[in-house]
Amino acid sequence: MTKDFSSKKINSYLKEKKRLIDQGLDKYVPKASAYPQAIHKAMRYSLFSGGKRLRPILTIAAGGIGNGKRPALLPAACAIELIHTFSLIHDDLPSLDDDDFRRGKPSCHRAFGEDIAILAGDALLVLGFGLLGESERMGRGFLKPGILIREMAGAIGTCGMIGGQVVDLESQKKKIGARGLKYINEKKTAALITGALRIGGIIGQVPPRELTALTNFGKAMGVSFQIVDDMLDQKKDNRKKSMSKVKQNRPLADSLSPLSINSSIIKELTLKAESFLKPLGERGEVLKAINKAMVCRVK
Repeated sequence: MTKDFSSKKINSYLKEKKRLIDQGLDKYVPKASAYPQAIHKAMRYSLFSGGKRLRPILTIAAGGIGNGKRPALLPAACAIELIHTFSLIHDDLPSLDDDDFRRGKPSCHRAFGEDIAILAGDALLVLGFGLLGESERMGRGFLKPGILIREMAGAIGTCGMIGGQVVDLESQKKKIGARGLKYINEKKTAALITGALRIGGIIGQVPPRELTALTNFGKAMGVSFQIVDDMLDQKKDNRKKSMSKVKQNRPLADSLSPLSINSSIIKELTLKAESFLKPLGERGEVLKAINKAMVCRVK
């Protein structure tokens, strides 16, 4: 990659990779007409509801840093999006964040009922792990059996995304402070982003030093990504003159001082994330550009 990765170039890159991932998802997920239709309609409804595909794009980008080949990268990238979508469906359920809308559309449980929404999330999770196994099969000869599955299990388990969700639920009953919110952001959000990067790096056969760089970059990027999301939600809340049901459940306003949620902390985290990519040299420029593109959403 060249050092001059313009906003126009990164937008083109993101669109190209999103199109590739959408094509893969359409191929791997049963059609809405496949029996039983109810579950497949719900899966595709949530999967194709306008997501940015950030996590699978990071997988492809990280794989490109090494020697990642598309046959092994694409199913792994799609697997990560399936698992991410599972987490969103379950996150919106009344027993968790209780959100009636996702990306401007009725949440899965509002459109199909709680029972089908739970099963749709379960099905996406199972299919995601199946695709990780398929990626390992395609990478036979350079991928150790079970390595991608173990990476993803760690990213979304009780010491990862699910653990972050638990602390998020607990924060609805008591103030958890900045330290607790940091844990939520690192686990509930950054863990899957980090896992996406690590899986791409593993498929790309990057050396240990570069895999560590991707790991540290993912942690810093994931935290800043969540803070930007919270800031955007606050802006929406201010325009509406009232707090939404979900934001009443989020501990951000009570846990962080105004200084912690302004643009200076975002800039600091962006620079910190970029510093971790130094071992990659110019090959890390695409990741820097993706990170900046995500941060620019708050401007």
